[in-house]
Amino acid sequence: MAGVEETASAQVPAIAGTAEDASDSGGTPGCDSASHPEGVPSPGGPPSPEDPQRPGSVQRRDSAQGNALDLLGDPSQTEVRFRNRPESAGMARRLAAAVLHGQWRLPGSVTDDGVLLVSELVGNAVRHTGAHDFGLRMFRRRGWIRVEVRDPSRGLPCLLPMRELDTTGRGLWLVDRLADRWGVDLLPRGKTTWFEIRVLDR
Repeated sequence: MAGVEETASAQVPAIAGTAEDASDSGGTPGCDSASHPEGVPSPGGPPSPEDPQRPGSVQRRDSAQGNALDLLGDPSQTEVRFRNRPESAGMARRLAAAVLHGQWRLPGSVTDDGVLLVSELVGNAVRHTGAHDFGLRMFRRRGWIRVEVRDPSRGLPCLLPMRELDTTGRGLWLVDRLADRWGVDLLPRGKTTWFEIRVLDR
């Protein structure tokens, strides 16, 4: 999967097909510590409050995720707007986890990938668009989840080749590796960068 899908119409096209269906446009020209980790108890000490074996830890995590939705908004119901600030990436990650894990009860691997990719798309919006704000929206349809980040810049993101030792420029490379489909929809004012991941419906 390489390149950027570019359209100029609806923000939410039908979710169907495979990764190859969304990547036939080719490249895109004109690119714009602690000694014991959290959740791991110290030898001989009591369990960490986030220890998954500790009674009540899951309930506390779900409560925290619900609080994030109450305070910031629910991106599965409406677009949540953020100011263009470095801390916005962390807030967007918390909302994504609250929806993927707390509401949709998706497996941990899907939640982890989704949260990581949200962070990368939001990071791109914060660092590279020059926009004052951006929006996060999440959708679920049978067999798929879709996440969109909308910003007022029409500058297209660029998928660059990566080398093993590169430490920057990995945002879209990770999206390309982990998402089943991704692309960019150009809007009259701005763009929507999105990704989709297949999920197994229970």
